[in-house]
Amino acid sequence: MRVVRVLCYGHVTPLSEGGKIFCVVFALIGIPLTLVILSAFVEKLMVPSTMFLQWLNSRLGHLYQPFNIRLFHLAAVVVVIACLFFLVPAAIFNRLEPGWSFLDSLYYCFISLTTVGLGDYVPGDRPGQQYRPLYKVAITGYLLVGLVMMMWLLTVFAEIPQLNFGIWFLHQSDETTADPEKMRLSGASAGPKYTQQRVRVSSSKGPTPVCNGSTPASYEGPEQRL
Repeated sequence: MRVVRVLCYGHVTPLSEGGKIFCVVFALIGIPLTLVILSAFVEKLMVPSTMFLQWLNSRLGHLYQPFNIRLFHLAAVVVVIACLFFLVPAAIFNRLEPGWSFLDSLYYCFISLTTVGLGDYVPGDRPGQQYRPLYKVAITGYLLVGLVMMMWLLTVFAEIPQLNFGIWFLHQSDETTADPEKMRLSGASAGPKYTQQRVRVSSSKGPTPVCNGSTPASYEGPEQRL
């Protein structure tokens, strides 16, 4: 489970060649599927989040700028995630894990939910742990839901154009990179205006036509040559 969550503590590793090959194949398939599932949950969370943002706009739109309202919305999301997925779980781990201080528990929550996974703190591994299988399943559920919350936070952050630095980097890249296709398309629109030019077509059996319908004065028809 830690493989598909991109969170590897390193205290459980495959030893045989077959186990290593299976781990690689399982990660190649499981990680994209896990990201797809987590993204689907984030899309569901964005529905009430957007409704809350619209409610804030309707209540505070006449007092504050849209950017300030979005910052307040982001701050509310940060407070909810920090309380429910960092402070409260840290207090629980501090209670259940002997030798863990509150700072150690908070450190474990942060390292786990940010997918760093150093492996220096692993809950449920002390000898004589009561209800160890249930405890491990609960921790797995907490980590999965916590990852969804972190992705939701990043999505809300990216929805603010003034804070989305990726847009700025893309804009800078477009200005500094000379795309030949873009230059060709932009150059085609600045070409000569053929509708304003007089195009002559030479002919041996008649007058030379001009785009405005006139006939050259130097032309002499068949009757004049006779």
